[in-house]
Amino acid sequence: MTDTSADLVILGGGSGGYACALRASQLGLSVILVEKDKLGGTCLHRGCIPTKALLHAAEVADTARESDQFGVKASLDGIDIAGVNTYKDTVVGNLYKGLAGMFKSRKGVTVVEGAGTFVGPNTVVVDGQRYTGKNVVLATGSYARSLPGLEIGGRVLTSDQALNLDFVPEKVVVLGGGVIGVEFASVWRSFGAEVTIVEALPRLVPAEDEFCSKQVERAFRRRGIKFKTGVRFTGATQTDSAVSITLESGEQLDADILLVAVGRGPNSAGHGYEEAGVKMDRGFVLTDEYLRTNLPNVYAVGDLVPGLQLAHRGFQQGILIAEQIAGLNPKPIDEAGIPRVTYCEPEVASVGLTEAQAKDKYGSVETVTYDLAGNGKSQILKTKGAIKLVKATDGPVVGLHMVGSRVGELIGEAQLIYNWEAYADDVAPLVHAHPTQNEALGEAHLALAGKPLHAHG
Repeated sequence: MTDTSADLVILGGGSGGYACALRASQLGLSVILVEKDKLGGTCLHRGCIPTKALLHAAEVADTARESDQFGVKASLDGIDIAGVNTYKDTVVGNLYKGLAGMFKSRKGVTVVEGAGTFVGPNTVVVDGQRYTGKNVVLATGSYARSLPGLEIGGRVLTSDQALNLDFVPEKVVVLGGGVIGVEFASVWRSFGAEVTIVEALPRLVPAEDEFCSKQVERAFRRRGIKFKTGVRFTGATQTDSAVSITLESGEQLDADILLVAVGRGPNSAGHGYEEAGVKMDRGFVLTDEYLRTNLPNVYAVGDLVPGLQLAHRGFQQGILIAEQIAGLNPKPIDEAGIPRVTYCEPEVASVGLTEAQAKDKYGSVETVTYDLAGNGKSQILKTKGAIKLVKATDGPVVGLHMVGSRVGELIGEAQLIYNWEAYADDVAPLVHAHPTQNEALGEAHLALAGKPLHAHG
């Protein structure tokens, strides 16, 4: 075995791994990046980007179907799923081309194709070749989980297979009412399918503030998306043409497709972590706030580390690790300050603490809810929804929760408000452009500062 060494060996080229590689090379460190598939990982190829392309196509379908309400005569002739997939794949392809090009031109980064195994203390082996780093970053991401005894195949899919379906199912059951479940339910409903979501917890998007769940559930009822919450799945049987799902309540649901959207698990098995002595918990790699594992100079990043499984979290963590290794002493990331967006229709966007979490932390809190009915741009878009703010009594704004079409675009200002520990009085005097949905954030802060201008506080 020959030995190849660098300042940094990174196992995995998804959001966390590639951001770490780019920032490290910018800081003058030599990098070896090992990736068995394509640079960009789940986010680019099987996650954020292709699903959001499907959701945009779904929005276009809804706009065509409902164009009459805007005085525009149009009709929806149907969904050309091959055309939708071509559009989606083109978006992914263009972004991948840009990313691959960036790595080709970047000095100091060597990309090694192949499956890597970490062998402690500081080496990754790929196809018999040893790559040794002064520092090693584990960045192998996550996979779509299933439930015990529920085999994926045929008409039982995860998001990986659902992204490449070459037909629009007529009837779908979605197992799981979290982010992935509600996003696919939203797409298929817009494409004309009958959709039923089954969620074991008492509400949809259960990780969000209860206010968000209520808003989404109300909107889904209006859209004809059925959902059963607080009920457990017990089994599924399938034939060549259908799948039958049984619930703990004894109810049986029949569908063309069962989408299993019960979350993502850490992709840690088979990479040598355990054997090398990396401290783990249920497959996740445990780290401190600087992403350091229990082994010296070995870091872990992204979905592999317990916490929010979001591409932008991994991306920022990758930058933090590179800066830490380069001696820049970066600040740790506040997990609550990471913005979260669910791109179903209506969208859900939030940052900071839920009301329940804020009460636990601060004891006394104040909240205000601003209805988008009072916002001109939301009226123009014909969207319903609201913005809820949570502040510590006599303290800063500690939670912002938004539901409505396109509210994901408002999360930029929302995360600045949270992360800069702004008080309602700091935000109230800021001028928000009219007419924008962004104004609704301004109005909500006016109300929270005790000077609501409109009655919709």
